[in-house]
Amino acid sequence: MNHLKIRRIASGTAPFLSGALAIMLAAAIVASPEPAFQASLQGLKLWWTLVFPALLPFLMLSEMLTASGWVHGIGVLLEPVMTRVFRLPGAGGWLLTLGMNAGFPAGAAGAARLYKQGALTGPEARRLAALSHFASPVTLLIVVGVGFLHQPEAGYALLAIHWASGLLAGFTNGRFAGRHTEPANPARNPVSLSRRVVQTAAAARAADGRSFGKLLGDSVASAVQNLMIVGGYMIIFAVVIQIIGSALSWLPAGLTAGVLELHLGANAAASALNQSGVLAAGALSAALAWSGLCAQLQALSALKQAGGRFLPFAAARLLHAGYAFLLTVLLWKPLLSLQAAALPAAVLPAGPEDAQSLAALPVWTSLPRLLGLQSLALLLLLASSAAIYVAARYRQPKR
Repeated sequence: MNHLKIRRIASGTAPFLSGALAIMLAAAIVASPEPAFQASLQGLKLWWTLVFPALLPFLMLSEMLTASGWVHGIGVLLEPVMTRVFRLPGAGGWLLTLGMNAGFPAGAAGAARLYKQGALTGPEARRLAALSHFASPVTLLIVVGVGFLHQPEAGYALLAIHWASGLLAGFTNGRFAGRHTEPANPARNPVSLSRRVVQTAAAARAADGRSFGKLLGDSVASAVQNLMIVGGYMIIFAVVIQIIGSALSWLPAGLTAGVLELHLGANAAASALNQSGVLAAGALSAALAWSGLCAQLQALSALKQAGGRFLPFAAARLLHAGYAFLLTVLLWKPLLSLQAAALPAAVLPAGPEDAQSLAALPVWTSLPRLLGLQSLALLLLLASSAAIYVAARYRQPKR
């Protein structure tokens, strides 16, 4: 009863708290208009010159792949991994691939849709959203690797560690979850696996029903709308970071930016990495895994109907960040050496001499290696799923 009273009080005071924070922010901007304007201009410049052109084409492609039913078919193949490894319903398998390829908040939005359809319970939807909460591969490769670090090979290393640490965090979260879905035996399904993949993909495509022209237009509109939201968050959080930095000057600027916003935090951490070593790389990787309060609020807003709460979601992000830091400290130098041996420096897309130059961003020239790395990660997940499927069939009693 006391717990319910506390929740009612918290829900009742939330609007007043948000209003008080908005008034304080407005007062701080009025008190120091010039620094606030410069901070907002910095956030706008970073978004317009790096984030928007780098993410727009790939967000469009992600929308089109989802509408085509491709990710739904792959999700069927990942059902054994979802049920056995992450202790989640197999219906969320396609969301894992979507989150890894499209980035947040696509996973949270998809989990909310499955919750509305009754395919997931509230706790399952929240855990699935936390599992599929990844930064976009293009953010790590183009924006961070090329735009911030001027080292494309560093972007690929960060992406590999980002994916591995996120999957480890999802596995750990599944082990300690209060309740979990009992894994189903995929070998008992009378329909063959290949036929289920085709049927699921065809059903998803039929349910979408849009023509190619309509889908292309909707993909452009959706990608631009999402990026406008990202830009608004970046601008307002740039102002908040500047205000906090002025009020608490003893705090490291990179720490404040990393806690609040992904792109601004990655920019600050990348500046430290260019002057430091493995520990700075670990801090950058942890900041990317944490993803900032800005991205977490976007995901939680999508999970509102499923009962999304900040503290459990933030705890999952902290676990992801901890794994990312440890893996980066252990694997940073070996991964960079491996990439240097695998590909000559001349083959790698050269980093822009001016990070703010739009024309210098090699978005499409990085596409083959990006798709190669995504395909490798997908093949590893599919191989794990196939191993679980074969083991289940082997243990099935013969009639």
